[in-house]
Amino acid sequence: MIKMKLEIKNLYVKTIDNKEILKDFSLCVAPGEIHAIMGPNGTGKSTLSKVIMGSPDYLITSGDILVDNTSICSLETDKRANLGIFLAYQNPVSIEGVSSSEFLRSALQAKESSKINIYEFMKNMDQAYADLQMDPNLMHRSINENFSGGERKKNEIMQLKLLKPKFIILDELDSGLDIDSLKIVCNNINQYLETFPTTSVLIITHYPRILEYIKPQYVHIMNHGKIIQTGDISLAFEIEKKGYILSTNAMSGVETNE
Repeated sequence: MIKMKLEIKNLYVKTIDNKEILKDFSLCVAPGEIHAIMGPNGTGKSTLSKVIMGSPDYLITSGDILVDNTSICSLETDKRANLGIFLAYQNPVSIEGVSSSEFLRSALQAKESSKINIYEFMKNMDQAYADLQMDPNLMHRSINENFSGGERKKNEIMQLKLLKPKFIILDELDSGLDIDSLKIVCNNINQYLETFPTTSVLIITHYPRILEYIKPQYVHIMNHGKIIQTGDISLAFEIEKKGYILSTNAMSGVETNE
């Protein structure tokens, strides 16, 4: 069964050039929960996703990241992925010379520690491309090489569908997607969540548009490297109406000229 609890406790993180990004950040995402993190630019949202995945560009100076009550801070990125953590990047990179089919086949073999059935693998990959309304010939091209922004994002979700993660991080998923592509991508994610209802999701976004398609139980507002308010989806629409500055001032009791 796909199931994972991820807990972040009092996390402090700085860059390799000693700039502190996350400051006493705490969050708990239980199996089957969907959380959204919103906040202005530069507050550390994307940094959070990379730190969860073990990016070497950041250093944890204090605090912990736990999966099912066990720390993962010492694990390399591939080990975290094999546990079932998946990050759909805001700007997916291209990898010359490695096709999507080759990459996914190797990733699945590493995850399952055994050879995979090639027939079943290709059948599932064909179905994923059809579900996402993608050209199946893309599977034989280098990963994201000369892909459009929408194709890159769809390619991330195609990987998700085959790798079957337990914990999904969506970093600015709606960036670079037109409305039709966003609906296709979100429909595929929702279908995945219906099939595997204990999957956990962390959505990182500036705007509530994506939250109309993938509905979170919890919305967190992040600023200055930490969560400053938590609510339900109505909080996201309040932010859309008032903006981050007015909403943050209201939280702290600062008077405005509105």
